[in-house]
Amino acid sequence: MKGELYKLSAVDAAQAIRDGRLSSEALVQSCLDQIAATNGVIKAWACLDPELALVQAREMDRIRRSGKATGALHGVPVGLKDIIDTRFMPTECGSEIFAGRVPEGDASIVNRLREAGAVIMGKLSTAEFAYLHPTDTTNPHNAAHTPGGSSSGSAAAVAAHHVPLAVGTQTGGSIIRPASFCGTYGAKPTRGLIPRTGLFRTSATLDQVGGFANTLEDLALLIDVLGCYDPADSDSFARPRPSLLDGARAQAPVEPDIAWFDLPFHDRLSPDAAAGLEVVIEALGPRVERFPTAPQLAELVSVHKTIYDYEIARQMTPIATEHGDRISSEMREAITRGYAISDDQYQDALGVKASANAFFTDHFNDFDAIMAPSASGEALPLSAGNTGDAVYCTIWTLAGLPCLTLPMLVGEAGLPIGVQLIGAVEEDDRLTRTAAWVQRALADDAE
Repeated sequence: MKGELYKLSAVDAAQAIRDGRLSSEALVQSCLDQIAATNGVIKAWACLDPELALVQAREMDRIRRSGKATGALHGVPVGLKDIIDTRFMPTECGSEIFAGRVPEGDASIVNRLREAGAVIMGKLSTAEFAYLHPTDTTNPHNAAHTPGGSSSGSAAAVAAHHVPLAVGTQTGGSIIRPASFCGTYGAKPTRGLIPRTGLFRTSATLDQVGGFANTLEDLALLIDVLGCYDPADSDSFARPRPSLLDGARAQAPVEPDIAWFDLPFHDRLSPDAAAGLEVVIEALGPRVERFPTAPQLAELVSVHKTIYDYEIARQMTPIATEHGDRISSEMREAITRGYAISDDQYQDALGVKASANAFFTDHFNDFDAIMAPSASGEALPLSAGNTGDAVYCTIWTLAGLPCLTLPMLVGEAGLPIGVQLIGAVEEDDRLTRTAAWVQRALADDAE
Protein backbone atom coordinates (compact mmCIF):
# COMPACT_ATOMS: atom_id res chain seq x y z
CA MET A 1 0.00 0.00 0.00
CA LYS A 2 1.17 3.51 -0.82
CA GLY A 3 0.09 7.07 -0.19
CA GLU A 4 -0.68 8.80 3.07
CA LEU A 5 -0.66 5.71 5.25
CA TYR A 6 -0.96 7.77 8.44
CA LYS A 7 -4.54 8.64 7.41
CA LEU A 8 -5.67 5.00 7.38
CA SER A 9 -8.32 4.06 9.90
CA ALA A 10 -7.27 1.60 12.59
CA VAL A 11 -9.81 -0.95 11.33
CA ASP A 12 -8.51 -0.76 7.77
CA ALA A 13 -4.85 -0.69 8.80
CA ALA A 14 -5.15 -3.71 11.09
CA GLN A 15 -6.90 -5.69 8.35
CA ALA A 16 -4.31 -4.71 5.74
CA ILE A 17 -1.48 -5.74 8.08
CA ARG A 18 -3.13 -9.09 8.82
CA ASP A 19 -3.64 -9.65 5.09
CA GLY A 20 0.00 -8.85 4.32
CA ARG A 21 -0.93 -5.85 2.14
CA LEU A 22 0.73 -3.41 4.57
CA SER A 23 3.59 -3.66 7.01
CA SER A 24 3.35 -2.23 10.49
CA GLU A 25 6.80 -0.73 9.98
CA ALA A 26 5.60 1.26 6.97
CA LEU A 27 2.53 2.48 8.84
CA VAL A 28 4.50 3.48 11.93
CA GLN A 29 7.13 5.25 9.82
CA SER A 30 4.39 7.19 8.04
CA CYS A 31 2.97 8.28 11.40
CA LEU A 32 6.43 9.25 12.63
CA ASP A 33 6.92 11.36 9.50
CA GLN A 34 3.59 13.11 10.13
CA ILE A 35 4.58 13.76 13.74
CA ALA A 36 7.94 15.19 12.64
CA ALA A 37 6.18 17.47 10.15
CA THR A 38 3.53 18.90 12.49
CA ASN A 39 4.34 18.32 16.16
CA GLY A 40 6.61 21.36 16.40
CA VAL A 41 3.47 23.46 16.43
CA ILE A 42 0.96 21.04 17.97
CA LYS A 43 3.21 19.78 20.80
CA ALA A 44 1.05 16.70 21.45
CA TRP A 45 3.82 14.38 22.69
CA ALA A 46 5.35 14.23 26.15
CA CYS A 47 7.53 11.25 25.20
CA LEU A 48 8.21 9.83 21.75
CA ASP A 49 10.87 7.20 20.99
CA PRO A 50 10.79 6.60 17.22
CA GLU A 51 13.27 3.71 17.32
CA LEU A 52 11.36 1.88 20.05
CA ALA A 53 8.16 2.31 18.03
CA LEU A 54 9.84 0.85 14.94
CA VAL A 55 11.26 -2.05 16.93
CA GLN A 56 7.73 -2.93 18.07
CA ALA A 57 6.42 -2.59 14.51
CA ARG A 58 9.08 -4.92 13.10
CA GLU A 59 8.23 -7.48 15.76
CA MET A 60 4.53 -7.34 14.80
CA ASP A 61 5.55 -7.88 11.16
CA ARG A 62 7.75 -10.82 12.13
CA ILE A 63 4.87 -12.40 14.07
CA ARG A 64 2.53 -12.06 11.10
CA ARG A 65 5.04 -13.52 8.65
CA SER A 66 5.64 -16.48 10.97
CA GLY A 67 1.99 -17.46 10.73
CA LYS A 68 1.31 -16.92 14.44
CA ALA A 69 -1.88 -15.38 15.77
CA THR A 70 -2.45 -11.68 15.16
CA GLY A 71 -4.45 -9.31 17.33
CA ALA A 72 -7.35 -6.94 16.78
CA LEU A 73 -4.93 -3.99 16.60
CA HIS A 74 -2.00 -5.89 15.14
CA GLY A 75 0.72 -3.42 14.16
CA VAL A 76 -1.49 -0.35 14.68
CA PRO A 77 0.11 2.66 16.45
CA VAL A 78 -1.57 3.93 19.63
CA GLY A 79 -0.75 6.91 21.86
CA LEU A 80 -1.26 7.02 25.63
CA LYS A 81 -2.13 9.90 27.94
CA ASP A 82 0.86 10.59 30.15
CA ILE A 83 -0.75 9.34 33.36
CA ILE A 84 -0.73 5.72 32.13
CA ASP A 85 2.19 3.65 33.39
CA THR A 86 4.52 2.19 30.76
CA ARG A 87 7.74 0.29 31.22
CA PHE A 88 10.60 1.43 29.01
CA MET A 89 9.24 4.99 28.71
CA PRO A 90 8.52 7.77 31.22
CA THR A 91 5.15 8.52 32.82
CA GLU A 92 5.37 12.08 34.11
CA CYS A 93 1.70 13.08 34.64
CA GLY A 94 2.24 16.51 33.13
CA SER A 95 4.37 17.62 36.08
CA GLU A 96 8.06 18.38 36.52
CA ILE A 97 7.77 16.63 39.90
CA PHE A 98 7.66 13.28 38.06
CA ALA A 99 10.24 14.20 35.42
CA GLY A 100 12.09 11.11 34.23
CA ARG A 101 9.90 8.69 36.22
CA VAL A 102 9.89 5.30 34.46
CA PRO A 103 7.47 2.77 36.01
CA GLU A 104 8.53 -0.82 36.60
CA GLY A 105 5.51 -2.24 34.78
CA ASP A 106 2.70 -1.51 32.39
CA ALA A 107 -0.82 -0.45 33.33
CA SER A 108 -3.51 -3.08 32.80
CA ILE A 109 -4.75 -1.35 29.66
CA VAL A 110 -1.24 -1.25 28.20
CA ASN A 111 -1.09 -5.01 28.67
CA ARG A 112 -4.40 -5.24 26.80
CA LEU A 113 -3.03 -3.15 23.95
CA ARG A 114 0.12 -5.23 23.70
CA GLU A 115 -1.95 -8.43 23.70
CA ALA A 116 -3.96 -7.00 20.80
CA GLY A 117 -0.73 -6.34 18.86
CA ALA A 118 -0.76 -2.55 19.14
CA VAL A 119 2.42 -0.52 18.80
CA ILE A 120 2.80 1.82 21.79
CA MET A 121 4.10 4.98 20.15
CA GLY A 122 4.65 7.09 23.25
CA LYS A 123 3.06 9.33 25.83
CA LEU A 124 0.72 12.22 25.05
CA SER A 125 0.64 15.51 26.90
CA THR A 126 -1.81 16.02 29.74
CA ALA A 127 -2.78 18.89 31.97
CA GLU A 128 -0.87 18.74 35.26
CA PHE A 129 -1.96 15.58 37.10
CA ALA A 130 -4.88 15.39 34.65
CA TYR A 131 -6.53 18.37 36.33
CA LEU A 132 -6.87 21.99 35.13
CA HIS A 133 -3.44 23.56 34.60
CA PRO A 134 -2.97 23.49 30.79
CA THR A 135 -0.15 21.87 28.88
CA ASP A 136 1.47 23.64 25.91
CA THR A 137 -0.38 21.51 23.34
CA THR A 138 -2.24 23.47 20.64
CA ASN A 139 -5.34 22.73 18.61
CA PRO A 140 -4.46 21.15 15.22
CA HIS A 141 -7.18 23.22 13.51
CA ASN A 142 -5.83 26.53 14.82
CA ALA A 143 -2.68 26.75 16.91
CA ALA A 144 -3.98 29.86 18.69
CA HIS A 145 -6.69 27.74 20.37
CA THR A 146 -6.70 25.09 23.09
CA PRO A 147 -7.18 21.42 22.27
CA GLY A 148 -9.13 21.07 25.53
CA GLY A 149 -8.06 19.09 28.55
CA SER A 150 -6.97 17.23 30.41
CA SER A 151 -6.44 14.67 27.61
CA SER A 152 -4.96 17.44 25.48
CA GLY A 153 -2.29 15.53 23.60
CA SER A 154 -4.50 12.50 23.03
CA ALA A 155 -7.17 14.51 21.20
CA ALA A 156 -4.66 16.62 19.28
CA ALA A 157 -2.58 13.64 18.15
CA VAL A 158 -5.58 11.85 16.68
CA ALA A 159 -6.93 15.02 15.04
CA ALA A 160 -3.51 15.63 13.45
CA HIS A 161 -3.26 11.99 12.25
CA HIS A 162 -0.18 11.34 14.36
CA VAL A 163 -1.85 8.09 15.41
CA PRO A 164 -5.23 6.60 14.50
CA LEU A 165 -6.02 5.87 18.16
CA ALA A 166 -5.23 7.41 21.54
CA VAL A 167 -6.20 6.62 25.11
CA GLY A 168 -7.38 9.27 27.55
CA THR A 169 -9.18 9.59 30.87
CA GLN A 170 -12.15 11.58 32.13
CA THR A 171 -12.97 12.76 35.63
CA GLY A 172 -15.18 15.66 34.53
CA GLY A 173 -15.11 16.20 30.78
CA SER A 174 -11.53 15.38 29.88
CA ILE A 175 -12.30 13.12 26.90
CA ILE A 176 -15.55 14.47 25.49
CA ARG A 177 -14.54 18.17 25.53
CA PRO A 178 -11.10 17.82 23.86
CA ALA A 179 -12.58 15.45 21.28
CA SER A 180 -15.21 18.10 20.53
CA PHE A 181 -12.63 20.89 20.33
CA CYS A 182 -10.32 18.87 18.06
CA GLY A 183 -13.02 17.37 15.83
CA THR A 184 -12.48 13.71 16.67
CA TYR A 185 -14.71 10.97 17.99
CA GLY A 186 -14.35 10.46 21.73
CA ALA A 187 -15.79 7.93 24.15
CA LYS A 188 -15.98 7.43 27.88
CA PRO A 189 -17.61 4.02 28.30
CA THR A 190 -19.53 2.67 31.27
CA ARG A 191 -17.70 3.10 34.58
CA GLY A 192 -15.77 -0.10 35.33
CA LEU A 193 -15.72 -1.39 31.76
CA ILE A 194 -12.03 -0.43 31.42
CA PRO A 195 -9.71 -0.95 34.43
CA ARG A 196 -7.62 1.86 35.90
CA THR A 197 -4.81 -0.17 37.48
CA GLY A 198 -1.49 1.51 36.72
CA LEU A 199 -2.97 4.97 36.11
CA PHE A 200 -2.40 8.07 38.21
CA ARG A 201 -5.75 8.76 39.84
CA THR A 202 -7.09 11.91 41.45
CA SER A 203 -10.59 10.54 42.16
CA ALA A 204 -11.27 6.89 42.91
CA THR A 205 -14.99 7.53 42.39
CA LEU A 206 -14.93 9.59 39.19
CA ASP A 207 -11.81 8.69 37.16
CA GLN A 208 -12.70 6.70 34.03
CA VAL A 209 -10.78 5.56 30.92
CA GLY A 210 -11.74 6.10 27.29
CA GLY A 211 -10.31 7.02 23.94
CA PHE A 212 -10.14 9.02 20.72
CA ALA A 213 -10.37 8.08 17.04
CA ASN A 214 -11.28 9.53 13.65
CA THR A 215 -14.11 7.06 12.94
CA LEU A 216 -16.86 5.56 15.06
CA GLU A 217 -15.74 2.02 14.23
CA ASP A 218 -12.15 2.76 15.21
CA LEU A 219 -13.29 4.18 18.52
CA ALA A 220 -15.51 1.17 19.19
CA LEU A 221 -12.66 -1.21 18.41
CA LEU A 222 -10.31 0.61 20.79
CA ILE A 223 -12.80 0.47 23.68
CA ASP A 224 -13.46 -3.22 23.00
CA VAL A 225 -9.73 -3.94 23.21
CA LEU A 226 -9.26 -1.96 26.43
CA GLY A 227 -12.22 -3.47 28.26
CA CYS A 228 -11.54 -6.31 30.70
CA TYR A 229 -12.01 -7.35 34.31
CA ASP A 230 -9.24 -6.44 36.73
CA PRO A 231 -9.74 -7.39 40.40
CA ALA A 232 -7.16 -4.78 41.40
CA ASP A 233 -9.62 -2.04 40.42
CA SER A 234 -12.60 -1.80 42.77
CA ASP A 235 -14.84 -0.43 40.00
CA SER A 236 -14.01 -3.19 37.52
CA PHE A 237 -16.84 -5.69 37.08
CA ALA A 238 -16.54 -9.42 36.38
CA ARG A 239 -19.23 -9.68 33.73
CA PRO A 240 -19.25 -10.01 29.96
CA ARG A 241 -18.75 -6.72 28.19
CA PRO A 242 -20.83 -5.34 25.31
CA SER A 243 -19.18 -5.24 21.88
CA LEU A 244 -19.12 -1.61 20.83
CA LEU A 245 -17.85 -2.54 17.37
CA ASP A 246 -20.81 -4.86 16.80
CA GLY A 247 -23.07 -2.01 17.89
CA ALA A 248 -21.43 0.48 15.52
CA ARG A 249 -21.92 -1.92 12.62
CA ALA A 250 -25.49 -2.91 13.47
CA GLN A 251 -28.73 -1.54 12.07
CA ALA A 252 -31.15 -0.30 14.72
CA PRO A 253 -34.17 -2.66 14.74
CA VAL A 254 -36.43 0.39 15.16
CA GLU A 255 -35.70 4.09 15.01
CA PRO A 256 -34.23 5.06 18.40
CA ASP A 257 -35.86 7.38 20.92
CA ILE A 258 -33.58 10.18 22.12
CA ALA A 259 -34.10 12.56 25.04
CA TRP A 260 -32.96 16.18 25.36
CA PHE A 261 -32.94 17.89 28.77
CA ASP A 262 -33.26 21.69 28.81
CA LEU A 263 -30.85 22.13 31.69
CA PRO A 264 -30.30 25.59 33.23
CA PHE A 265 -26.64 25.84 32.30
CA HIS A 266 -27.42 25.65 28.58
CA ASP A 267 -27.24 29.45 28.70
CA ARG A 268 -23.45 28.96 28.70
CA LEU A 269 -23.61 27.64 25.13
CA SER A 270 -22.17 29.87 22.43
CA PRO A 271 -24.79 31.06 19.92
CA ASP A 272 -23.32 28.96 17.09
CA ALA A 273 -23.26 25.80 19.23
CA ALA A 274 -26.84 26.37 20.37
CA ALA A 275 -27.99 26.99 16.80
CA GLY A 276 -26.17 23.93 15.49
CA LEU A 277 -27.68 21.66 18.13
CA GLU A 278 -31.15 23.00 17.28
CA VAL A 279 -30.56 22.09 13.63
CA VAL A 280 -29.61 18.54 14.65
CA ILE A 281 -32.68 18.19 16.88
CA GLU A 282 -34.97 19.50 14.15
CA ALA A 283 -33.42 17.18 11.56
CA LEU A 284 -34.09 14.13 13.76
CA GLY A 285 -37.66 15.32 14.23
CA PRO A 286 -39.95 13.13 16.38
CA ARG A 287 -37.08 10.88 17.39
CA VAL A 288 -35.96 13.55 19.91
CA GLU A 289 -38.21 14.37 22.87
CA ARG A 290 -37.51 17.52 24.89
CA PHE A 291 -37.83 17.62 28.66
CA PRO A 292 -38.00 20.80 30.75
CA THR A 293 -35.37 21.74 33.29
CA ALA A 294 -34.95 18.96 35.81
CA PRO A 295 -33.62 20.53 39.06
CA GLN A 296 -32.46 17.18 40.42
CA LEU A 297 -30.27 16.75 37.35
CA ALA A 298 -28.82 20.26 37.46
CA GLU A 299 -27.89 19.78 41.13
CA LEU A 300 -25.69 16.83 40.18
CA VAL A 301 -23.04 19.26 38.91
CA SER A 302 -22.38 20.46 42.48
CA VAL A 303 -22.51 16.87 43.75
CA HIS A 304 -19.78 15.97 41.26
CA LYS A 305 -17.67 18.92 42.42
CA THR A 306 -18.04 17.94 46.08
CA ILE A 307 -16.83 14.40 45.43
CA TYR A 308 -14.02 15.54 43.14
CA ASP A 309 -12.64 18.24 45.45
CA TYR A 310 -12.84 15.97 48.51
CA GLU A 311 -11.01 13.11 46.79
CA ILE A 312 -8.39 15.12 44.89
CA ALA A 313 -7.39 16.90 48.10
CA ARG A 314 -6.66 13.63 49.87
CA GLN A 315 -5.02 12.02 46.86
CA MET A 316 -2.71 14.97 46.23
CA THR A 317 -1.77 15.72 49.85
CA PRO A 318 1.44 13.60 49.90
CA ILE A 319 2.67 15.27 46.71
CA ALA A 320 1.66 18.75 47.86
CA THR A 321 3.30 18.24 51.25
CA GLU A 322 6.64 17.40 49.67
CA HIS A 323 6.46 19.55 46.53
CA GLY A 324 3.99 22.33 47.38
CA ASP A 325 6.02 24.98 45.59
CA ARG A 326 6.02 22.91 42.38
CA ILE A 327 2.29 22.41 41.90
CA SER A 328 -0.02 24.86 40.14
CA SER A 329 -2.30 27.39 41.78
CA GLU A 330 -5.28 25.49 40.35
CA MET A 331 -4.21 22.36 42.22
CA ARG A 332 -3.49 24.20 45.45
CA GLU A 333 -6.94 25.79 45.33
CA ALA A 334 -8.58 22.40 44.78
CA ILE A 335 -6.78 20.96 47.80
CA THR A 336 -7.91 23.88 49.95
CA ARG A 337 -11.52 23.46 48.79
CA GLY A 338 -11.37 19.72 49.36
CA TYR A 339 -10.34 20.02 52.98
CA ALA A 340 -13.22 22.45 53.59
CA ILE A 341 -15.63 19.61 52.74
CA SER A 342 -16.63 17.51 55.74
CA ASP A 343 -16.82 13.72 55.76
CA ASP A 344 -20.61 14.01 56.18
CA GLN A 345 -20.93 16.28 53.14
CA TYR A 346 -18.86 13.83 51.13
CA GLN A 347 -20.97 10.86 52.21
CA ASP A 348 -24.15 12.79 51.39
CA ALA A 349 -22.80 13.49 47.91
CA LEU A 350 -22.05 9.80 47.38
CA GLY A 351 -25.63 9.06 48.41
CA VAL A 352 -27.01 11.50 45.84
CA LYS A 353 -24.77 9.90 43.22
CA ALA A 354 -26.33 6.51 44.00
CA SER A 355 -29.82 7.93 43.59
CA ALA A 356 -28.82 9.45 40.24
CA ASN A 357 -27.74 6.03 39.07
CA ALA A 358 -31.22 4.71 39.89
CA PHE A 359 -32.88 7.63 38.06
CA PHE A 360 -30.97 6.93 34.85
CA THR A 361 -31.66 3.20 35.06
CA ASP A 362 -35.38 3.99 34.94
CA HIS A 363 -34.93 6.65 32.24
CA PHE A 364 -33.29 4.28 29.77
CA ASN A 365 -36.23 1.93 29.93
CA ASP A 366 -37.90 4.42 27.58
CA PHE A 367 -35.01 6.02 25.69
CA ASP A 368 -32.04 4.73 23.73
CA ALA A 369 -29.89 7.79 24.40
CA ILE A 370 -29.72 11.31 25.75
CA MET A 371 -28.44 14.04 23.44
CA ALA A 372 -26.45 16.89 24.97
CA PRO A 373 -23.75 19.44 24.10
CA SER A 374 -20.21 18.09 24.21
CA ALA A 375 -18.79 21.50 25.14
CA SER A 376 -19.87 25.13 25.30
CA GLY A 377 -18.84 25.71 21.68
CA GLU A 378 -15.62 26.00 19.73
CA ALA A 379 -12.20 25.65 21.34
CA LEU A 380 -11.22 28.64 23.46
CA PRO A 381 -8.23 30.82 22.54
CA LEU A 382 -5.06 29.86 24.38
CA SER A 383 -5.11 33.34 25.85
CA ALA A 384 -8.12 32.31 27.97
CA GLY A 385 -5.66 30.33 30.11
CA ASN A 386 -7.94 27.31 30.58
CA THR A 387 -9.11 24.25 28.65
CA GLY A 388 -12.85 24.96 28.69
CA ASP A 389 -16.03 24.29 30.67
CA ALA A 390 -16.72 20.69 31.73
CA VAL A 391 -20.30 21.32 32.87
CA TYR A 392 -21.80 19.50 29.87
CA CYS A 393 -20.10 16.25 30.87
CA THR A 394 -20.08 16.17 34.68
CA ILE A 395 -23.58 14.73 35.22
CA TRP A 396 -22.96 11.76 32.95
CA THR A 397 -19.47 11.18 34.34
CA LEU A 398 -20.84 11.23 37.90
CA ALA A 399 -23.41 8.58 36.99
CA GLY A 400 -20.82 6.44 35.17
CA LEU A 401 -22.87 6.44 31.96
CA PRO A 402 -21.29 5.67 28.58
CA CYS A 403 -20.78 8.85 26.52
CA LEU A 404 -19.81 9.52 22.91
CA THR A 405 -19.08 12.75 21.10
CA LEU A 406 -19.57 12.89 17.35
CA PRO A 407 -17.79 15.56 15.23
CA MET A 408 -20.87 17.02 13.54
CA LEU A 409 -20.83 20.82 13.71
CA VAL A 410 -18.57 23.71 12.75
CA GLY A 411 -18.57 27.04 14.59
CA GLU A 412 -18.29 30.61 13.40
CA ALA A 413 -14.48 30.52 13.50
CA GLY A 414 -14.37 27.32 11.47
CA LEU A 415 -13.48 25.10 14.44
CA PRO A 416 -15.24 21.81 15.24
CA ILE A 417 -18.12 21.39 17.69
CA GLY A 418 -19.19 17.93 18.84
CA VAL A 419 -22.61 16.50 19.66
CA GLN A 420 -22.76 14.22 22.70
CA LEU A 421 -24.83 11.06 23.08
CA ILE A 422 -25.21 9.34 26.46
CA GLY A 423 -26.43 5.78 26.97
CA ALA A 424 -27.44 3.29 29.62
CA VAL A 425 -24.93 1.60 31.90
CA GLU A 426 -23.39 -1.51 30.28
CA GLU A 427 -25.33 -0.85 27.08
CA ASP A 428 -22.42 0.75 25.27
CA ASP A 429 -23.19 -1.32 22.17
CA ARG A 430 -26.70 0.12 22.08
CA LEU A 431 -25.13 3.59 22.30
CA THR A 432 -22.76 3.04 19.37
CA ARG A 433 -25.67 1.57 17.36
CA THR A 434 -27.72 4.69 18.10
CA ALA A 435 -24.75 6.92 17.19
CA ALA A 436 -24.38 5.14 13.85
CA TRP A 437 -28.12 5.61 13.22
CA VAL A 438 -27.90 9.34 14.05
CA GLN A 439 -25.02 9.78 11.62
CA ARG A 440 -26.89 7.99 8.83
CA ALA A 441 -30.12 9.88 9.53
CA LEU A 442 -28.39 13.25 9.39
CA ALA A 443 -26.47 12.30 6.26
CA ASP A 444 -29.74 11.28 4.56
CA ASP A 445 -31.38 14.53 5.66
CA ALA A 446 -28.53 16.56 4.18
CA GLU A 447 -28.89 14.97 0.74
